[in-house]
Amino acid sequence: MTHFTRRHLAATTAALACSTLLAAWAPAASAQSVEEIKKKGTLTVGLLVDFPPYGTIDIANQPDGYDADVARLLARDLGVKLVLVPVTGPNRIPFLLTNKVDVLVASLAVTPERAKQVQFSRPYSAATIVLFGAKKISVKGPADLKGLRVGVARASTQDTALTAMAPEGAEIRRFDDDASAMQALLSGQVDAIGCSTTVAAVIAKRAGDAFENKLVLKQQFMAVAMRQGQIDLHKSVDAFVARSVASGELTKLYQKWLQTDLPTLPAN
Repeated sequence: MTHFTRRHLAATTAALACSTLLAAWAPAASAQSVEEIKKKGTLTVGLLVDFPPYGTIDIANQPDGYDADVARLLARDLGVKLVLVPVTGPNRIPFLLTNKVDVLVASLAVTPERAKQVQFSRPYSAATIVLFGAKKISVKGPADLKGLRVGVARASTQDTALTAMAPEGAEIRRFDDDASAMQALLSGQVDAIGCSTTVAAVIAKRAGDAFENKLVLKQQFMAVAMRQGQIDLHKSVDAFVARSVASGELTKLYQKWLQTDLPTLPAN
């Protein structure tokens, strides 16, 4: 498991601050087809850098993680160079729709609402989203969230899942990213957070046994996102994912970053 150290946290914060500037300065990717991407010679991929080990920053202050490795594999499959662009949870779909990136490999969970905005490939990854909070609080079901302060990364899957189940009287506090929500939990600003089991494991390593999983909020599957209407690109990415699952390459990357086998993924 990749450790979310203070250095990683500082690097992530800096990278996320830079992503605001990237919104203004990142060149338009604009490629709509595989042929156009190959003619351009580069694949521009948006990815999170605040969601370790799926997306993080390495010691050279460069994007890294499971998603980055999947993006590298995809670019190699297409025979082009890779350009990685850091994005945040709230701006990743806008980056795609405004042509700042060709595709997203950004831990984007497949949901019906998002499918109205973007076109998803077959899933390349999966994650379990949980409510993770202090051991001293008792949460057996959604009704027990009443009166609690719960943090989530804004516009994330956990935000959507928690909002749908939270009773009146629960206080949902939204943060810019998982790192901010994690710090809020550690500093006592919130009683619990919605996060992936991966993030929960990172917190547990830092804080000992002060926190625990309370509820499973959602089992999510992540897929590569493209703009609507990119038919041949969609077919190409689907075929890439299918080959990478069958060959075991995605399992190797998943084991590298999460120290476990890739979960069984749906074909579409």
